[in-house]
Amino acid sequence: MAERKSYITRPGYEKLRAELDFLWKEERPRVTQAVSVAAALGDRSENADYIYGKKRLREIDRRIRFLTKRMDELEVVEVGPRARTDRVYFGAWVELEDEDGERVRYQLVGPDEFDAAKGRISIESPVGRALMGKRKGDEVLVRRPKGETTFTLLAIEFRSDADPDGAQEPR
Repeated sequence: MAERKSYITRPGYEKLRAELDFLWKEERPRVTQAVSVAAALGDRSENADYIYGKKRLREIDRRIRFLTKRMDELEVVEVGPRARTDRVYFGAWVELEDEDGERVRYQLVGPDEFDAAKGRISIESPVGRALMGKRKGDEVLVRRPKGETTFTLLAIEFRSDADPDGAQEPR
């Protein structure tokens, strides 16, 4: 059975890669050394440093396994200027206006890199699913857990300079 690919932007993928490298090359060796030192001190059953260190190693190993497997399932999508910007696709920045006239800006990203505080929403979220394929000027009905709402799609923009930690929204 073919695995379902999930999409991610290049900066999002690089952020996951950096976390994996940090855990594997820096954090795990440091914690392993601390556990080794704690184990040399004697009775391990009452040694808090040893017990905590072993627990931390299990957490690190679990995260490394998850990241390694997850990164194999991801498909990197290069986001940048496009010839056709008339429809919303993965990586698009969109400007929406709700029924009360409030405006918001979002970038549609993969579930591994969403961050609502930075304006990044998952394409698998209710808003993300409702926006996919829509055109500027379209009314978008979104069914959310707190009820239905309608947005008007005011703008669509594709940019390549979005950094997952410090991206500036399009103006």
